[in-house]
Amino acid sequence: MRVISHFIDGNHVAGQSGRTADVFNPATGEVSAQVALANAADLEVAIASARAAQPKWAATNPQRRARVFFRFVELVNSHMDELAELLSSEHGKTVEDAKGDIIRGMEVAEFVCGIPHLQKGEFTEGAGPGIDMYSMRQPVGIGAGITPFNFPAMIPMWMFAPAIAAGNAFILKPSERDPSVPMRLAELMIEAGLPAGILNVVNGDKEAVDGILGHDDIGGISFVGSTPIARYVYATAAANGKRVQAFGGAKNHMIVMPDADMDKAADALMGAGYGSAGERCMAVSVAVPVGDETADRLIAALAPKVEALRIGPATDRQADMGPLITKAAQERVFSLIDKGVEQGAKLVVDGRGFKLQGYENGYFVGGTLFDGVTTDMDIYREEIFGPVLSVVRAQDYEAALELPMKNPYGNGVAIFTRDGNTARDFAARINVGMVGINVPVPVPLAYHSFGGWKASAFGDLNQHGTDSIKFWTRTKTVTSRWPGGIKDGAQFSMPTMA
Repeated sequence: MRVISHFIDGNHVAGQSGRTADVFNPATGEVSAQVALANAADLEVAIASARAAQPKWAATNPQRRARVFFRFVELVNSHMDELAELLSSEHGKTVEDAKGDIIRGMEVAEFVCGIPHLQKGEFTEGAGPGIDMYSMRQPVGIGAGITPFNFPAMIPMWMFAPAIAAGNAFILKPSERDPSVPMRLAELMIEAGLPAGILNVVNGDKEAVDGILGHDDIGGISFVGSTPIARYVYATAAANGKRVQAFGGAKNHMIVMPDADMDKAADALMGAGYGSAGERCMAVSVAVPVGDETADRLIAALAPKVEALRIGPATDRQADMGPLITKAAQERVFSLIDKGVEQGAKLVVDGRGFKLQGYENGYFVGGTLFDGVTTDMDIYREEIFGPVLSVVRAQDYEAALELPMKNPYGNGVAIFTRDGNTARDFAARINVGMVGINVPVPVPLAYHSFGGWKASAFGDLNQHGTDSIKFWTRTKTVTSRWPGGIKDGAQFSMPTMA
């Protein structure tokens, strides 16, 4: 049985806890590996390594730090097929989808190749008589990232790339459900020239998370996961004096106006709702057609597409989507579909009976489509994280707008329309962090920032873009005056620059 250990100080380390967890192949339900689960002693070894290595790395000029990421990007590209197949074998998403996962993370590594410019401070000459002022952006020291199972390549790179480029050391605690790709990325960072100790990977569960949240030497923490855990991480880490960004769940709506191109809207919903089997925090899980005629046209376009979804293991290069990550996830989605039927929604396409010959023990759920969903139903209120799309009919634009406005989550939202005035009004008024206009999954590119509003995010700064550099650095402002400009005698009033 393959054993996945920790990666500390540039080496694979077995760990001291003696605890492990099974890693499954979601397509077959079989155990493919065991992963070590860290205890406090394992975490302490990783942090000691980071603490020893970080000062020299912070003192390394930013051009040399950038060169590590130039080489890292080359290595990720050259190992793309290997990484994608490894990711698919543990997560279940298709190989092409896995490549997208890797590429969107790699784009952030490309972005931080500009760290010499991104980390620059500001300078004011002559702020007062003989006085100059300047600011510096200095690393927080040791950062930590706690990442989810659904993007085991992208989200770790979103976190460690800006943190390390800015001069920090980093402790990565990936999901124990699919830990192999984060380990491989750490190996590639070392191959790219990163000094040992700057990126350490500690596998684990809640024990490792709590150790990170309470450790005095960790200055900043980034988290992505469910909203209840995001609240816990934010509250606990902030109470321990750390800067925190904690990103939680979502319930993303896509409004379809009567003037929308219905075929394009339906295709957009297929990719956004069923891609990666719905296991995306930016998945569209609620379609909101405006008017019954629009709704009927949309359902007529969607239903045959959902029924025709090709579902299979990652080895099936023609598959549209694969299985869910665990048996528990599969059972939860089945339970929510049952609840939707019990609570009166119309089940247009039922994915509960899907079976794949040769993969009967895999964690598959067929594409599922509901119509007539209302806001009091569980399938509307809860983040399903599965291939289930709910259609909520709205009688007019204002009623449609009200749905995402009143929803407790605020991660992503989209509108499909040909009317520029409607689109502009929607973008201006909606209280959601990421907005798509005829774009179903509005994930910003690496040089803009990613982050939701309301119960989807806790903390003041977003991921990637310039926000990430601000998050992983602290501003130090220096006011400088040399003897020729210093007045004689003590000054007891509030100093001014006059």
